[in-house]
Amino acid sequence: MPTVQVERDQLFKLLGKEYTDEEFDELCFDFGIELDEVTSEKVMITKEQGQDKAETASDKVIYKIDVPANRYDLLCIEGLSRSLLVFLQKIKAPRYHLSKPDGPLQRLTIAKQTAQVRPYCVTAVLRDVTLTQEGYNSFIELQDKLHQNICRKRSLVAIGTHDLDSIKGPFLYDARPPQDIKFIPLNKDKEYTAVELMELYQSDNNLKHYLHIIKDKPVYPVIYDSNGIVLSMPPIINGNHSKITLNTKNIFIESTATDLRKAEIVLDTLVTIFSVYCKQKFIVEQSEVVQPDGSVVLYPKLNYRHETISVKETNTKVGINESAERIADLLTRMCLSSECLFFLYYLFDSC
Repeated sequence: MPTVQVERDQLFKLLGKEYTDEEFDELCFDFGIELDEVTSEKVMITKEQGQDKAETASDKVIYKIDVPANRYDLLCIEGLSRSLLVFLQKIKAPRYHLSKPDGPLQRLTIAKQTAQVRPYCVTAVLRDVTLTQEGYNSFIELQDKLHQNICRKRSLVAIGTHDLDSIKGPFLYDARPPQDIKFIPLNKDKEYTAVELMELYQSDNNLKHYLHIIKDKPVYPVIYDSNGIVLSMPPIINGNHSKITLNTKNIFIESTATDLRKAEIVLDTLVTIFSVYCKQKFIVEQSEVVQPDGSVVLYPKLNYRHETISVKETNTKVGINESAERIADLLTRMCLSSECLFFLYYLFDSC
């Protein structure tokens, strides 16, 4: 089970209530997750006193919470708190909506050459975003957790997030010989070829684990904007030019992949969780992805589906004995909005 670390006081603020450790442990048990450990760490707090500033050390309580491996929406404090609030019936499960801009949609074209190394890409846009430092940190940490989890250490999916106002579409997802790819990577101030980057990151404790995914390929995946600026060389590193900051207002998200379905799940997870920071919450802007055969697919899809289940069959398979109303209530509290349907059958005598 993946473990999520959250700051206790920040979580309680989002939940609108303070709990003792025992009370929160019980809430986790009822919801289906586990409070694995309670720890603390020292943080420095700066306080202004007139013209002077004073720093004091304070303990920050950290909750380490085990969540189910298939609940990618619980891998960050935003998703975890949202799900708990729905479970506690303090809010209803959000309904996510797709939007289109006043002008043309952002467009990314996939070149045929990507089939040699990483054939799929899905994209989306988050508009009018306001990120706090905590929100920014959570945004980065969720990407890291997804990379280690469903993305299988970036081998299946790699995520790139970019400041849309620093780049210009339409975008091109291509695959080129490594000596032909040249850009300034994230948090560097020097330009490197892809060949040089592979050598540079051999000693990088974070990135060296991903080099083998493309190192021996004849071409490397790379995403360009319309001015030839490199957004990313997945699954290794983003370009420095389009990096996200606290001042970023519009975010362009791209996920390249060897497994299209996994890429769609990752994209849906990111945009549904972090659309809470958009001016219009829970609204995500679609974009166009032009396939190598010329067909156009809109992403994200955020498909909803309706299911009708039998109370008797559900009770039998789960091993419970609950009424239709109780089952509907429990499903709703787990973000699966449900209601009871009653069918009346009439028998008529034949004439």
